[in-house]
Amino acid sequence: MTKFDYVKTRREDTKPYPEAQLPLIRFFLRWATRLQVAVFRATKGKLMNKFIGGFPVCVVTTRGAKSSRIRRVALIHLPHGDNKLLVASQGGMPGNPAWYYNVKANPEIQIMVDGAEQHYRARQISAEEKAALWPHLLSLYPDFDEYQARTDRDIPVFSCEPIKQ
Repeated sequence: MTKFDYVKTRREDTKPYPEAQLPLIRFFLRWATRLQVAVFRATKGKLMNKFIGGFPVCVVTTRGAKSSRIRRVALIHLPHGDNKLLVASQGGMPGNPAWYYNVKANPEIQIMVDGAEQHYRARQISAEEKAALWPHLLSLYPDFDEYQARTDRDIPVFSCEPIKQ
């Protein structure tokens, strides 16, 4: 079991995902995300702009790592100064989400917030940077602490810097 000093939630206080339900959870997340992305983009962020709990949404556009096709995913909007942060938590599931591999392979991405889309260059941050940013991430979305406690993987975080066009 992996333990991170900055994570305050204990593994025994989290509820693990039943292994048999993981395919169903992934299926639901995939279709819910597609619907949210479609509505968010069509309305320029006026509808479906919040996740459950009222957390603001952004839509991240990437290129597929293998296919090079355009891919879009709705994520929690995590501003950090002029930069944006992306957390590949997938609710603390055992593996990284597909979009993580797309961003790793093709770090030039677009992020849409409030109907405006901007170009960014993503960089996966180090373990030390993640530990330093952890309080900021939790101030924006407290459940990240539970997600990190639930999984053995070190949940990746990207810092995305705006690209001047």
